[in-house]
Amino acid sequence: MTQTTPEHVRHIAKLARLALTDEEVARYAADLSAILAYAEQLQEVETDHIPPTASVLPLRNVLREDIPRPGLDQEDALANAPLRQDGYFQVPAVLEEQA
Repeated sequence: MTQTTPEHVRHIAKLARLALTDEEVARYAADLSAILAYAEQLQEVETDHIPPTASVLPLRNVLREDIPRPGLDQEDALANAPLRQDGYFQVPAVLEEQA
C-alpha cells in the first residue's frame, strides 16, 4: 500500500492552487492514503468476464414520441400580451445602437 506523504499533498494543492495549513496537509495525507488503499483493493476484483460498457443500465429513449398536436389559436396566444397590433405581438422598436 502506498502511503501519501505531506509533500504529495502540498504538490497536489499547488497544482490546484489551494493554500493549506499544516493541519490540513496532515489530514488530507491520511485521507488520500485511505482513498488510494481502497482503489488498490478495487483493483483486486476479478472483472475479466465483464465486458466494457458505458452504462450498466439498458439504453432506452426517454423522450416522448414526436406527435403533432394542435397549438394555440392566435387569440389565445395573444390573450396576455401587454401590447398587440393587427393580430401580432407589439414590441418597442430597437433601432438605435446602445452604448
